[in-house]
Amino acid sequence: MTLYRRVAEAVIPICFFILMLGLWETGYRREWWPGYLLPGPIEVSRALVAGLQDGSLVLATRISLVRLGVAFALAMVIGVPLGLLNGSVSVVRRTLGTFALGLQTLPSFCWLPLAVLWFGLSERAILFVTLMGALLAIVIAVSDGVQNTPPLYVRAARMMGARGWRLYGEVILPAAFPSVISGAKQGWAFAWRSLVAGELLSVSTGGLGLGQMLMVGRDLNDMSLVVAVMTIMVGIGVVADRLLFARLERSVRRRWGLTG
Repeated sequence: MTLYRRVAEAVIPICFFILMLGLWETGYRREWWPGYLLPGPIEVSRALVAGLQDGSLVLATRISLVRLGVAFALAMVIGVPLGLLNGSVSVVRRTLGTFALGLQTLPSFCWLPLAVLWFGLSERAILFVTLMGALLAIVIAVSDGVQNTPPLYVRAARMMGARGWRLYGEVILPAAFPSVISGAKQGWAFAWRSLVAGELLSVSTGGLGLGQMLMVGRDLNDMSLVVAVMTIMVGIGVVADRLLFARLERSVRRRWGLTG
């Protein structure tokens, strides 16, 4: 990659976001819309700085990330083996796979009434909703990756004596790894949405997360706080993608010879 291309890849996104912020601030100052409905970026930045200085947004971010991390880790631990099983055994695919595919169409907040009934207004209710939001996407993605594994790889491995867990660990799972990453990425996104839905509609003794801070901003009619919290969520999503998922995807593409 040439130096010019590297500079262009860095500068173009920056210029785009500066332009978007400029248009946003211009629209706010010229009152293209009521200011109380959508404050300008300067007002949002003030709310963001105030929330960081008094520690409220820092604490809410930490609480939400802990909840998200626990639920996402559980979803991966449960979802990957279920996806391998679902993709390898036709009976499981016709039963569990069909059931999981149907459940994935449910919006995340549909799980909340059940979570409240089963676990009460507690931390476990939010974790359950977040887990269910991520789990099904991971199961289906891993299952698709297993089914798309070239049969030649499996036959060759069996001819060389690979059986049981060795076959899965050394052949099927590496071949399905691009789908595992894709499922993890989708599961992370769905987990975020499910977490916010759970925090918006449920009260937990574990503390106020970012979703609950959105409710605080709404109740106080403080749209600057609402947009500041949304900005934090977007920033976390971008950072997670750049530092984790994008690197894994580039590594897999290099391993498969898809990039130079």
